[in-house]
Amino acid sequence: MRKLLLTAGALLLLASATTAQDKRFEVFTGYSFSRVDTASPGRSNLHGWNAAVEANVNRFFGLVGDFSGHYGERTVIPGIQRNINTHAALFGPRVRLPGRVRPFAHALFGVARGSAGVFGSTNSDTAFGMAAGGGIDADLTDDGGVSWRIVQADYLMNRFFDRNNNNFRLSTGLVFRF
Repeated sequence: MRKLLLTAGALLLLASATTAQDKRFEVFTGYSFSRVDTASPGRSNLHGWNAAVEANVNRFFGLVGDFSGHYGERTVIPGIQRNINTHAALFGPRVRLPGRVRPFAHALFGVARGSAGVFGSTNSDTAFGMAAGGGIDADLTDDGGVSWRIVQADYLMNRFFDRNNNNFRLSTGLVFRF
């Protein structure tokens, strides 16, 4: 009898969690701006893309895979440019408030790759990466199937070339929910 009651209670909890969800999966794609530390003193502005896939556990919690790439140049000396590229694959939890406008926060951990080159010679490094931040999504359709990520702001940290790099990322784009 006890096993039957526990099984019935577990099924009721699962059923209520399933019906409480708006959508099971989200896919985000959009433009991204990043301000990054560079090997020489100073910072560089990079432009690129940000994409993410999220599996929603319930209306408030999801698991995210976040991928990004940023590209740019920095003047080493007048007339000589250094190419700078960064890529990241980060994973972790996201919490959100439900509704037509959904603020969210996340903490993501994974791997980042950075490279810098001049005159055809490139140095690159792959290291631990993390992001902490959040943003706001707003529904564009009545069923919530398409949303606009008004803003996603993240503090990005990585450890390229044995030094901590403290970076900032802003992203915006479309979210498809199904």
